[in-house]
Amino acid sequence: MQLDRQTFQDRLNEGKAAYEAGDPSDACPYDMYGDAEQQFGFRYWTKGWTMARSAAESSKVQHPTAASAGQ
Repeated sequence: MQLDRQTFQDRLNEGKAAYEAGDPSDACPYDMYGDAEQQFGFRYWTKGWTMARSAAESSKVQHPTAASAGQ
């Protein structure tokens, strides 16, 4: 495997898809302590998962005053 931009993007997308599928963060198929390819996969899969989670949480809390304004 080449550790390049395309692979980086693939791992990010895998992590994002895993979050959207409801997989926990520890479901990463890559080994944090493995060889360079495994570490690369772990780092960017986890980053993608975290990015998806952050985006989901920020969209939930984006307008808390709008929800309370209707009371």
